[in-house]
Amino acid sequence: MIGLDTNVLVRYLVQDHPVQSKKATQFILSSCTQASPGVINLIVLCELVWVLESAYRYPRPRVADVLEKVFMTSQFWVEDLSAAWISLRMYRNGSADFADYFLARVNRDLGCRRTVTFDKQAGKAEEFELLV
Repeated sequence: MIGLDTNVLVRYLVQDHPVQSKKATQFILSSCTQASPGVINLIVLCELVWVLESAYRYPRPRVADVLEKVFMTSQFWVEDLSAAWISLRMYRNGSADFADYFLARVNRDLGCRRTVTFDKQAGKAEEFELLV
């Protein structure tokens, strides 16, 4: 397995930079297989969402569709895929950021009853407790 940095994954998915997109695509197609997938860790996954939303102005439904495709690609191994799927479902239906839902899900899996936050959007989700 080999780790993928956010910028490589973004270039592969968005195809917006002629040279880097081509290199990222060639690398992923030739080096990421079911037997030896490209690793997408928690940080990269959260950064991916942030980049797609902020730099590329993808709307939430489009970002969610991209995540779903990444999760279903056998050439990728997503860290804590179960929590990622649950977080994706919450992100599709909620108003908080994907990273917030993912954080809450991972915390729950670690035994936390809830996650405290000052973030009003995240505080609306049942996994969070808004500190006021």
